[in-house]
Amino acid sequence: MIIFIFFLCHWFLSLFSQTFFLHRYSSHKMFKMEPFWEKFFYLVLLISQGSSFLNPRAYAILHRMHHAYSDTEKDPHSPHFFKDVFGMMIATKNMYMNYLHFKIEPEPAFRGNYPEWPLIDKIGDSWFWRIGCGLFYIGFYIAFANYWWMYLLLPIHFLMGPLHGAIVNWCGHKYGYSNHDNDDHSKNSLPWDFLLMGELFQNNHHKKPNSPNFATKWWEFDPTYPVMKVLHWVRIIKIRKV
Repeated sequence: MIIFIFFLCHWFLSLFSQTFFLHRYSSHKMFKMEPFWEKFFYLVLLISQGSSFLNPRAYAILHRMHHAYSDTEKDPHSPHFFKDVFGMMIATKNMYMNYLHFKIEPEPAFRGNYPEWPLIDKIGDSWFWRIGCGLFYIGFYIAFANYWWMYLLLPIHFLMGPLHGAIVNWCGHKYGYSNHDNDDHSKNSLPWDFLLMGELFQNNHHKKPNSPNFATKWWEFDPTYPVMKVLHWVRIIKIRKV
């Protein structure tokens, strides 16, 4: 039970950081927040993603490109140009590393207006941090795992951030239904969307990329949006009017 709770906490905290901070804030600026709260959620991102920390700048550049070139050859991670999800992940990782280490510069339209904290970026991308987090996961499992098969969950902990992105980009552009004609292959993937906190409403999101609510039909539900509404009401963030 302890391992199960730990796994779910890591899964959903990491996922919240990705959809809330990396996706909706860093990439789309769907809301504003004061510098203190930006740094607070930056630290939450570092801790919750742990060994799979994703840099907000590099993430935002790739995601903006994904919207501009959705399901074309310029799309950094369209599943329709790769044989399998592993090939897509490797190609995305290579492009991400190029932007992370400033080996290439993005087009002007994809630059700027994303949070940057060089110290945290350096820590999160260091082998010291990644290995240290990995050892923490292993130690936790040694202390609390009761069965050998539980250790099979460890690779998910190690690659949590990229794994979430791979699921969303692969499944969200291959499987499900469409509410809107976006000239791409974006799909909505109910009921699995609940496990991805709204991220699998890809068809809706590509139709209204700046809307903080990824659900568009009355029977759809974006789990992250109510959390954002609460943070808005308590004045931690200020949601933009679309």
